[in-house]
Amino acid sequence: MINQTGILAVESMLRDLLAGDPDYFLIEVRIKPTNNVKVFIDGDKGVTIEKCVQINRVLYKKLEAAAIFPNGDFSLEVSSPGLDEPLKNYRQYLKNIDRQVELLFQDGSKKTGKLVEVTEDGIVLEETIGKNKKKEILRHAILFNNIKTTTIQVKF
Repeated sequence: MINQTGILAVESMLRDLLAGDPDYFLIEVRIKPTNNVKVFIDGDKGVTIEKCVQINRVLYKKLEAAAIFPNGDFSLEVSSPGLDEPLKNYRQYLKNIDRQVELLFQDGSKKTGKLVEVTEDGIVLEETIGKNKKKEILRHAILFNNIKTTTIQVKF
């Protein structure tokens, strides 16, 4: 099972790499059957392309030296998760306070609102119902274990 072993090895290398720069953190590592390694990192203030390139270069050399993939046959992509990827990390929630989010609950229902607070156990979502004089703002405390996915909603 090279995939799971490879993921654990890449995660370990990345944690070592990012330890010297605490503003950045690992979100996820994916390895496709074609040995395409995709690494998603984020930062408390975002991630620049230059930072992704820097991490890519160092990690690529580490992967080559570790010989995790047969005959050095792999490709590597390092990027931020992007807006279409759900939030997976506590620090991502903190970073996105005051943004509109859509929650998909474990039971399949959805709720949209503004992320206003993050606690160890969950979040507080501010939902606006109605308009103008009939406008009502509700606050919902939601536990993380009730949330299946949280995605950022972009408003234009």
